Amino acid sequence: MSPNLLILAGTTEAAALARAVVQAGLSGTVSFAGRVERLPPQPLPQRVGGFGGVEGLAAYLRAHRVTHVIDATHPFAARMSANAIAACAQTGVPLVALTRAPWAPVPGDRWIRVCDIAGAVAALERPAARVMLAVGRMHLAEFAPNPQHFYLLRLVEAPKEAFPFPDHHVVVDRGPFSAQADRCLMEGHDISLVVSKNSGGTGAYAKIAAARALGLPIIMIDRPAQAPRAEVESVEAVLDWVAHASTALGV
Repeated sequence: MSPNLLILAGTTEAAALARAVVQAGLSGTVSFAGRVERLPPQPLPQRVGGFGGVEGLAAYLRAHRVTHVIDATHPFAARMSANAIAACAQTGVPLVALTRAPWAPVPGDRWIRVCDIAGAVAALERPAARVMLAVGRMHLAEFAPNPQHFYLLRLVEAPKEAFPFPDHHVVVDRGPFSAQADRCLMEGHDISLVVSKNSGGTGAYAKIAAARALGLPIIMIDRPAQAPRAEVESVEAVLDWVAHASTALGV
């Protein structure tokens, strides 16, 4: 049986992996959570939506005879990653995570590190500031306890819901962005503080470089803890893993 991959997507690395899989002559499916309506086109068949927890994902792996799972979700998609670990353990399907190395502060950075979103909310319990809130649409409501700030929100799609901030501005745009463009954005809105997840990678790093250039502090949210799993940091390493896992499985 030829390899049949399931790529749990949501990052630029997932898109690059899908292209490499096609070029290598392999088969697979790219799965999106469905939180964004305008999904980028994929060279592989794609599915959208959740699986229904661990049992639903395990059933999908069996029904579609998936031979390998690659978790290329966002580093903060902790629940999906945990479900993948459990479902692959239950079904015996090999799993690897295509991960990004987290960012690390460099000279000139002014990081205020917090453990989670709740820690970032607590760190904003301060006098009114002009905040670039770069945490993704799903977490914005959690910052409602601090309505004293102006919030600059950059989203990939126009919002359909109202935000619990009396003073905010929404920019609809899709990265990657440049450090110069992000510096202009911050200067144009007189930003004095940035809140960011430690996503890692290059696509979202522009705001970190821009904040450094402007001398702005960043409330940096650490990644959620994850259970042990195999991890690689390049598309090439994923393909090597597939080849070795396939040999071990007799695929």
